[in-house]
Amino acid sequence: MKRALTAAAVALLALSACADNTDEPAAPTTSTAAYPVTVGNLTLDKQPQKIVVLSPSATEMLFAIGAGAQVAAVDDNSNYPPEAPKSELSGFQPNAEAIAAKSPDLVVLSNDTNKVVDQLTALKIPVYQATAAVTLDDTYKQLTELGALTGHPDEAADTVQRIKDDIAKLVKDVPQRTEKLTYYYELDPTFYSVTSKTFIGSLFSLAGLSNIADASDPDGAKGGYPQLSAEVIIKSDPDLVFLADSKCCQQSADTVKARTGWSGITAVKNSQIVALDDDVASRWGPRVVDLVRAIVDAVSKIPA
Repeated sequence: MKRALTAAAVALLALSACADNTDEPAAPTTSTAAYPVTVGNLTLDKQPQKIVVLSPSATEMLFAIGAGAQVAAVDDNSNYPPEAPKSELSGFQPNAEAIAAKSPDLVVLSNDTNKVVDQLTALKIPVYQATAAVTLDDTYKQLTELGALTGHPDEAADTVQRIKDDIAKLVKDVPQRTEKLTYYYELDPTFYSVTSKTFIGSLFSLAGLSNIADASDPDGAKGGYPQLSAEVIIKSDPDLVFLADSKCCQQSADTVKARTGWSGITAVKNSQIVALDDDVASRWGPRVVDLVRAIVDAVSKIPA
C-alpha cells in the first residue's frame, strides 16, 4: 500500500473520516492587527473571513491560533479539530472551480497539484502555500505567517512559544544513556519508513534515538522515505518499533508479533512496540507536541 509513502513524501498527511458540516460562512471576527499585511509575495488588504483550507496540518494551525471562526471550509481529510467545517474538497486533487464556488477570500494549501495556485490566482483568489515542514522551524514559520495573514499574530506567537516550551521540557526529561536506543518507524505494512533527515525523523533525534532506516537512504536519493525489507529490520534488531499505520492499516503490537521471523527482535521480545495515532504522526501542526510526548514516554519506560 503506497498511501503512506505518498502522504509522507508530499505532506505526511493521514486520512480518516468524520461527518460533513455546512458551508455557511463563519461569523466575522475583528482584529487589532493592521492591514494590509504582506507575507512573501502575498498581500491581504483586509482580514480574511472566508478561508478555505486544503491541508489538515494548516487546519489544525488555524484553529490553534484562534482563526477557526474565519474558516469557511476544509478539505475532506481535515478531521481535527472536530468542529472544522469539513467539505467535499480534496487536498490531493484540488479543483479550482470547486474551491472558487466557496467564495473564499483566502485559500491555504500545502501542494500545488494541478497547478491550482495559478488557477486560483487567475481568479484573483489569494493563496498561501504551507508546504510540508522539513524542520520544526518550518512549523513555527507557518504558524507565524498564518497568524499575520489572519489577524492573530499574538495568538500565533503564543502558540509557537508554547510548542517550543513543551518540547523542550519533554526532551529535557529523556533519560541519559551511554548507548543510543535504536528504532524502526513504520509508515505502512510494506515497510516504508523515514530517515533522520525527515521532519518526523528529526523529532526522534530530539529524543536521542538512532534510526535503523538511515542506512537504507544514506545519500537522500529516496527522499528520506526508503522501503526496508523484513530481513533488514530483523537484522537491525531495533529496540523500539513505532507504528504510524495503526488506523489506516490496522497494525498493532499483535500483528507485528505475528510476523514471520520478528519474534527475536528486541522491541518485540520486550513489548516495546508503540502504536501511534496516524493523524498525529503525519502532520506538522501544533499536535507535534503529542507525537514528541509519545516518543519520550516510550523511551522513558526503558531502563537507562
